[in-house]
Formats: sequence, structure tokens, C-alpha cells
Amino acid sequence: MVIQTMWKDRLSFKNLQNDTEGFCSGGNALVHRIEVLERIGCGLLRFAVPSLEEAEILGELAGRITLPLCADIHFDYKIALRCLDFPIAKLRINPGNIGNRHKVEAVVSKAASRNIPIRIGVNAGSLPGSLRVKVEQGLDRAEALVMAAMEELTIFEELGFSNTAVSMKISGIADTVKVNRLFRNRSDVPLHIGVTEAGPLVAGTVKNASALLPLLLEGIGDTLRVSLSDSEENEIIAGREILNAAREMTDTDPAGGRFGGGVILVSCPRCGRNDFDTIAFTDRWKTRLYSLKKNCTIAVMGCAVNGPEEAKHADMGITGAGNSIIIFRKGKIIKTFQTKKNEEIDKAFNAELQKL
Repeated sequence: MVIQTMWKDRLSFKNLQNDTEGFCSGGNALVHRIEVLERIGCGLLRFAVPSLEEAEILGELAGRITLPLCADIHFDYKIALRCLDFPIAKLRINPGNIGNRHKVEAVVSKAASRNIPIRIGVNAGSLPGSLRVKVEQGLDRAEALVMAAMEELTIFEELGFSNTAVSMKISGIADTVKVNRLFRNRSDVPLHIGVTEAGPLVAGTVKNASALLPLLLEGIGDTLRVSLSDSEENEIIAGREILNAAREMTDTDPAGGRFGGGVILVSCPRCGRNDFDTIAFTDRWKTRLYSLKKNCTIAVMGCAVNGPEEAKHADMGITGAGNSIIIFRKGKIIKTFQTKKNEEIDKAFNAELQKL
């Protein structure tokens, strides 16, 4: 199961200059951040490409990084054609707004010659005019989305192109589940799943989890994105946690081993008994921990009540009691020291983490 995200900002050539503020000396800020996304679990990064200039920028970027890139094109098929000149991994188009058939044919022909897959993206807000009229007359929106996707697939099949995936994005939980179930009952074309326009971090994560978990447990979905009005990093982390939840809820893993793995982060919410600031520590270490290529559980606990004993299942954990910092493995205390300085806490935690 590939977790995807989408870049939140417009591309510019300035992004590709060696602007290293806030990042490693001598590196490029944009490239560095993309490398971080890849380390924490991003399998494909999508960029909106609204102009030919941005197509050129995406092409240059694709040659600098290892993370597969997807070009997202609306309205102008010439932009899609230009993107296909570069080493991108996928093209996402909405055939309903890309233009008439000969334009779609041109894009499909060039993608086929370069063996680049195309994701057919259908959105509730950009249905073909005939289907919009039918929805206004009472046709179910989920049914309309599936009909639009099947119509586009028919065109692609007529053109002899089968290297496709489909996404049908809608903002409701029930509609998201319904539309993907309907499609899967009619086609085995790979599905990209997610709730669009889901909202900010908390609301958006809840909506996506509520919609995606039933689908994943039924084996529906080949790639996913948790769309949030938040950072790309949090979209990836939310996706990982949804996959881990799906894996935990079944003993048989009906999706054939596609569910997540890696680090499971257990973190105390903090309360009035707090001796250790779990929120600040987790914020500092979140990206680093999710970058670990290990199947392990890390616990960040707040006090003696929920410290080593409650988190004894964790491969490694940290908590505090008074002025003391406690680091433990499988409930056994392996290091205790006194400090309130974050630098000293982080140094000791890192030293033990390297031993995992």
C-alpha cells in the first residue's frame, strides 16, 4: 500500500536554489524536505502543475530526487505532454476537463510510449455536464462518480491503454465508502482512495480514518492519501496510522500484506500529574521516529503512573518522575538521570535509540 501526499505550494525556480535556511548546510531546502517525506513513509508525491513553466521546474526536480513524483494536470493537455518528457512516475488528469477526445488521445499515446501510468481523477465538483444535470434531477452522487470513471476508462480501453488507476474524490464519509465499493464491484482497476476537502488536522484525520478503515478491511484500495488542511508530513503520518489500525484490526490482513509497519508511537496525552512534557518531546522527535526503518513500538510517557509499567510492551520508552528522566525497554529501566535540559534528554534518548 503506497501512501501519497500532495505538495501544498506552487513550484518556482527559486525553490530549487540553494536556500538552506532551516536545513542542512550545503543542501537545498526543497529537496531536503522531500527527502524527509520519503523517509517517514511517502511513496509518491503529487504536484499541481498549472503552467508550462511549472512543468519545467517539476522536470528539473524529478532529476534531483529519488521519491517518485506525480504531475497533476487540469485544463491544458499541453502541460501534461510536457511533463511526460521528464522522469515522472505518474500523471494524474481529470479527462472531464482536459479537453476533447483528440487531446486525451495525445496524452494517452505519449504516456504509453514512455510506460507512465495515468490516474484518472474524478471529483464531485468536476463531473461532466450531462452527469451534473442527472445529479440535479436526483441521480445519486456516488453513482454519478462511478459512471464518470467508467466512461473515462472506456475511452482509455478503446485507445488500448490499460496502465491506469482511478480515484473518485468526494468530501463525505459515507459517500467515500459507497463510491469505492460501487466501483470495486464493477472493475478491478487499481483504486486510489481518500476523503477530499476533509478539513484541518483533527477533523480531517477522523473523517479519513472513518472512511478508509472499512474500505481497507474489505481489501479495497491500492494507494491512499489523507487530505488535510495541514502539513504534508502530518498527511503521511496519519496515513501510516490508519494503515496500522487496519492491520491491528485483522489477524488475516485481507489486503495481502499491504498494510503499514515501521514505528508505532505510543504517547501519553499529559495531565496534572505530569512530570515529563510528552507533547514537547513528541514534537521534537516525531519526524525522526517515523523515519526509522524498524518495526518497533516507542513510548513517550508522562509520569510514574503511566511510565514503564503501563508501557512495558514498548521496545523503548521514556518518562519522568520529579527531576529524574527514565529510559526503559520492555518495562525494564535501563537508564535514570536528573536533568531538565532538552539537549541532555535528547542526547541520552538518541544514544539508547541507536541500540535498538
